[in-house]
Amino acid sequence: MSFEADLKTARRELDGFLGAARHAVAFTGAGLSTECGIPDFHSPGGLWSRNKPIPFEHFLAHREARTEAWRRKFAMDAAFAGAVPGRGHRALARLVAQGRLAGIITQNIDGLHQASGVPDDLLVELHGNTAYAICLDCGTRHELSWVRGAFEAAGGVAPDCPQCGGPVKTATISFGQAMPAREMGRAAALTEACDLFIVLGSSLVVYPAAGFPLMARRNGARLVIVNREATEFDDLADLVVRADIGDVLEPFAEAAQ
Repeated sequence: MSFEADLKTARRELDGFLGAARHAVAFTGAGLSTECGIPDFHSPGGLWSRNKPIPFEHFLAHREARTEAWRRKFAMDAAFAGAVPGRGHRALARLVAQGRLAGIITQNIDGLHQASGVPDDLLVELHGNTAYAICLDCGTRHELSWVRGAFEAAGGVAPDCPQCGGPVKTATISFGQAMPAREMGRAAALTEACDLFIVLGSSLVVYPAAGFPLMARRNGARLVIVNREATEFDDLADLVVRADIGDVLEPFAEAAQ
């Protein structure tokens, strides 16, 4: 049975849960990065309300769709290039460094967990990373500086891979694209082994990623949900906190100073 806590109680309960856990895992969504100036996807005014997502099959089939995807990408980079890790990112990095978190599973693609100091082997990026691109045919990695140069040289048209002529896409997972098997396996292993699962800033509506909290709870782990809006898993949680993530985790972030 869950209970919704005020800020002071939430900090105390979370610290106690972490102290008792042998294998704690954090699960992060877009709400973690909003204080860094990166808007989320689902809320009014979010990214999806302004730009309808481009389905993966449409991206593959039409150069115009690929061109629009890269136009959006470069526009977002210009708007959010100055984003730095927030209090939540710093707190989680500190908890990882202390060994109080066994790992972080994230739906985010912004690279701020890495920028906060979380090592790659303790971070699972379910939806990929927007900091580089790959060819969808041959798998060659392409740096964004090359993609931008080729895009601009072609008069604002999406480039093809110079190795094989295949379509080039950011290393993220789009609607209709298969989830990465390796990362899903890593996330499942972390979740199955955990005794504390902490959700931070996820609306828990995007599957299959949103199934991990349920997996953890069914395996007997404590479940904590910190999110401004209600989620469909709140009734299953041991602790629900509807507050700003930075405010909840600020004591942990301050310890990292």
